[in-house]
Amino acid sequence: MTFTYSKAGVNVRRVKQMHLKVERMLRSTHDSSILPIHGHYAGLLKVGKEAVAMHTDGVGTKVLIAQKLHKYDTVGIDCVAMNVNDIICLGARPIALVDYLALERADPRLVQKLMKGLVKGAREAQCPVIGGETAIMGDVIKGEVSCTGFDLAATCIGSMEGRKPITGRAMKPGNDVIGLASSGIHSNGLTLARKVLKSRRWLRELLKPTRIYVSPVMEMVEKLEVHGIAHITGGAFSKLSRIADYARVGFELDAMPKPQPVFNAIQRATKLSEREMYRTFNMGVGMCIVVPKKHSLPALRIAKRHKFKASVIGRITGRKGIRVNGLQLD
Repeated sequence: MTFTYSKAGVNVRRVKQMHLKVERMLRSTHDSSILPIHGHYAGLLKVGKEAVAMHTDGVGTKVLIAQKLHKYDTVGIDCVAMNVNDIICLGARPIALVDYLALERADPRLVQKLMKGLVKGAREAQCPVIGGETAIMGDVIKGEVSCTGFDLAATCIGSMEGRKPITGRAMKPGNDVIGLASSGIHSNGLTLARKVLKSRRWLRELLKPTRIYVSPVMEMVEKLEVHGIAHITGGAFSKLSRIADYARVGFELDAMPKPQPVFNAIQRATKLSEREMYRTFNMGVGMCIVVPKKHSLPALRIAKRHKFKASVIGRITGRKGIRVNGLQLD
């Protein structure tokens, strides 16, 4: 039997439908200060004359792997990454973050380890943590291991620094798609992966922190003509439709890098098709940057200077839809 993401408990299509209904409800709260950026990676609002991006996200079920391994000093990096990587998709620079930590019980040593990762991630993203909230909720939070339960999330704001938001609207057929390498599975698809990869070797692999892409991406935004940016998270490459819809174009990704061994192990254990793998996991690419062909080489040089592996993984086409290795994802 194929062990799908849906059977593991996450139905991506149902989640998208839920999001659409929620978005319609939330729009009723908007006024003229809210800029019309719908279905993107972050919200955008005017604060005086400045445009400010805002996003909130958490670590997800990766916290359960941390509990199993009794290793808590890296998931704070994931918390920062999941926020700042979405903020930069609009071309905004992350400028501040606040965290929310819910605990099964008060445990100063656990908190100290969690904050160690949060601080490390914030420094890498050059995004200060200016406050937060801690809640002890033993009746709500239950751990994988008794008395170790916690959940970690954050909210980030970013400044457009006088730039227009990068929505994807400027993308044109013939633009190149640059793929920035991931460190592995990042913080998505773990509801499925942790149920089939149970050895300590693979759990350690699943716990690898999500990469923080702020430095290379912001340099590209400042120095090059960037037409679209996509963080490859839940829904994986099907999520490219978030920016494709703004320009009514499609993605043809036919030069994908070789996935890390963890993805091969997941596929063997789940018997997922290649199509479903690319709809569920990042498969070695954590961020996509869309640029005109003339800016591809400079973008690759910037990535290399920041010690990120990168390559041209495909192009923008006039044919709508997301295709990876010839497979239609949407």
